[in-house]
Amino acid sequence: MKRLALCFASLAIWCGMAAQPQLYNLSFDTWSKSRGSWNPYPLKADSSTRVWDTANHGLSILGINGTIPEYDHVAVRGEGKAAAKLSSKKVAGTFCAGNLYTGRFVKVVKFSSADMYLGTPFHGRPRSLSGYYHYLPGVIDCVRAPYKNMKGAADSGSIEVTLTDWDSPFHLTVGNDDDTGSSEDPHLIGKGRLTLKKGTSGYVHFDMPIEYYNDRQPKYILISISSSVHGESFTGSSKSVLYVDEFQLNY
Repeated sequence: MKRLALCFASLAIWCGMAAQPQLYNLSFDTWSKSRGSWNPYPLKADSSTRVWDTANHGLSILGINGTIPEYDHVAVRGEGKAAAKLSSKKVAGTFCAGNLYTGRFVKVVKFSSADMYLGTPFHGRPRSLSGYYHYLPGVIDCVRAPYKNMKGAADSGSIEVTLTDWDSPFHLTVGNDDDTGSSEDPHLIGKGRLTLKKGTSGYVHFDMPIEYYNDRQPKYILISISSSVHGESFTGSSKSVLYVDEFQLNY
């Protein structure tokens, strides 16, 4: 009986752990470089370790990386520790926000937009996403409709998490009017959003609640981070910089 009780206890612990999944490289410690592009995953990554991506694959053709590892300015120090540094830039006349997201970059489209697949398989229902950020917003110097009136204002950054029951990753062409995970998306399960409206003097901790709209089980999670909140509309400051580090999903 004692052995049976131990077996049940072990099973309960295992089930609890299985119901509280994390994502690979939420700490942003693992990076690699290939063909001039910094990547937030290891070399020869498989589907379990290639969780995050950036627009670097397109920018690196011009010798530019909008998102790079940061080894000196980190929220938690230690051997092998790193953070992610996202920098908004103006590249060949086009505004590019520093970005980091769960999904896969596909290709550049006509030098002014990009194809990508958003989201990675995930089956948990976390109550919040927490971590650290240090934001240095610039003054908006690149604008497009419908945000032309924002020129000269301070930029804003964003950290967002979306949980859905999509049957496959969401295909997005940046520059289109697709609203990923909007309140009108029938597959939307939960969402949390933190808009960074002010700069900080260093890293600050955040704990962003996730609001759930139904009791369905998620199939995909999309975490998207941007140094310019309107970057998908090619609007923001070419001087904005956002550092992020040590993310965690909380249950």
